Amino acid sequence: MVHLPAIVSNFSTFAQELGELAVRNLQRKASVAARPTGTKASYDVADLGLAARGKQRILWVDQQMPVLARLREQFEKEKPLKGLVMGACLHVTSETANLMRTLKAGGADVACCASNPLSTQDEVAASMVKDFGISVYAIRGEDRDTYYRHLAAVLQRKPRMTMDDGADLVSLLHTDFSAQADDVLASMEETTTGVTRLRAMQDDGALKIPVVAVNDAMTKHLFDNRYGTGQSTLDGIIRATGVLLAGTVTVVAGYGWCGRGVASRARGLGANVIVAEVDPIRALEAAMDGFRVARMSDAAKVGDVFITVTGDKHVLAGSHFALMKDGTLLANSGHFDIEIDIPALTKMARKVELDVTPNVDCYHMPDGRRLYLLGKGRLVNLACATGHPAQVMDMSFATQALVARWVANQGRLPVQVHNVPSDVESMVASLKLKAMGIKIDTLSPDQKHYLSSWSAGT
Repeated sequence: MVHLPAIVSNFSTFAQELGELAVRNLQRKASVAARPTGTKASYDVADLGLAARGKQRILWVDQQMPVLARLREQFEKEKPLKGLVMGACLHVTSETANLMRTLKAGGADVACCASNPLSTQDEVAASMVKDFGISVYAIRGEDRDTYYRHLAAVLQRKPRMTMDDGADLVSLLHTDFSAQADDVLASMEETTTGVTRLRAMQDDGALKIPVVAVNDAMTKHLFDNRYGTGQSTLDGIIRATGVLLAGTVTVVAGYGWCGRGVASRARGLGANVIVAEVDPIRALEAAMDGFRVARMSDAAKVGDVFITVTGDKHVLAGSHFALMKDGTLLANSGHFDIEIDIPALTKMARKVELDVTPNVDCYHMPDGRRLYLLGKGRLVNLACATGHPAQVMDMSFATQALVARWVANQGRLPVQVHNVPSDVESMVASLKLKAMGIKIDTLSPDQKHYLSSWSAGT
């Protein structure tokens, strides 16, 4: 059984800050349209007075992103994005701020909104506006209406290139702003969830703009998804609850690249990990990696901590909640807040106690059991922590920047989902190795000839 720790003083301070933000959000009556949306200084953020602290975070993280910093220097000299209006729907974090700085250094007019209502770092958003002249529309804890006003504010600038984290911006571009679709050179998608959605649109003939699947780049999913999600997910759970994972039964739903990372990191902290999967090949891989593989209906009876990371809906459902132990922790690390069936959980509970400790809600079951939902069921690594480490985002965002330069050079791509060019991948990996002080071998001319020939043999 997992018991939540006592609330410490810094948690209380954080809770007070969140409460004050909630009040400010409720008091906000003016829409984004009331602000000048056609200028570089356009914004809708919580408080510009937070900018000084945000700038410190941005510059601190910048030191841990050497590949992106090097690209920023190149972009500053070459201006490959000169005059290009760009719109980004990403998690508004210090790492994202450094990507936006790089795009602006390349000559782009950049606007950014949040891709998740709970992932915004308000001090970072303020600094992006005040210190770096980047248009930002993002407030931590914003409601649904504000979230979509912010998406619209970015598209009202008529971007010719977009970056997305979950495909919400592209979805709006296909509906309310469909008249602009023909002018978009391409969009870059950062998530597995978004790429899945966009490939479905392509298969249905509904896709109206070219898309580059940045998520599918090896420099992204092999590192960002595995090491970034693996570490930051557990970071979020531990920050929110203080739980000792060693000795717990931790259930990981999904064994894609994100699930692999979460499972391996949980095992490294001493957890007894169960993997739940629907894909037989991935389930077999999990078993051969040494994890126990089980159906969720069986895992629900014994798990202490549940982590969903599938990209699908209702992975944890009412039938599972009915089987869970008292004190169970529920966390989601998939992009949308649909992996845990929160409406079903709410309906089953006799009482919902909000913020029993910051970012943790207690669902009291009729039989006396308590189930704890972290971060409102949203991305636990960003709702309860600060997201991926900067060192891994360095590669993902360097890939984003280089793809943007590639698209700008290519012009409008054919309307389909494209892979990241292999030379972009090689450049990012080589720059990262150099930044880490690692040298590798190169093939000799004779070795290259051998690999490209077929005549040599035994």
